[in-house]
Amino acid sequence: MSQKRFRLSAKVVIRDDRGRCLLLKRSPNSKGNPGKWDLPGGKVDSSESFEEALLREVAEETGLSISLGRVLGAAESESPKARVAYLILEGHLESGEVCLSSEHDAYVWVQRPDLPRVDLADQFRKFAQDYSQDEAQE
Repeated sequence: MSQKRFRLSAKVVIRDDRGRCLLLKRSPNSKGNPGKWDLPGGKVDSSESFEEALLREVAEETGLSISLGRVLGAAESESPKARVAYLILEGHLESGEVCLSSEHDAYVWVQRPDLPRVDLADQFRKFAQDYSQDEAQE
């Protein structure tokens, strides 16, 4: 059993008015998952709420304003120094145009059923598979 501490990361599936989901491609020099597609979001600082962290990360990474909805799922990964627990929320695009930070070098809007076909970071593959299949149940 790993004795590494858990870190909390907030992630969001941002959907637009056409139902497409926003994915961000990690830059090649990224410390984590270089060149892989990722969900917007990031680590929660001790001085902020989960919601504040997610809205801050989305604004920093994409320049977008979003509203948050329900919890969609969870995932986890392990780095050399920590275990990371991801809580994934639903988000809706409110305003703005995508303007990427230096952490990412591309973005794409994909239809929900196409999420499992994208080269996502490993920790989000099962979530993408489950989420893409849940659409028929909504």
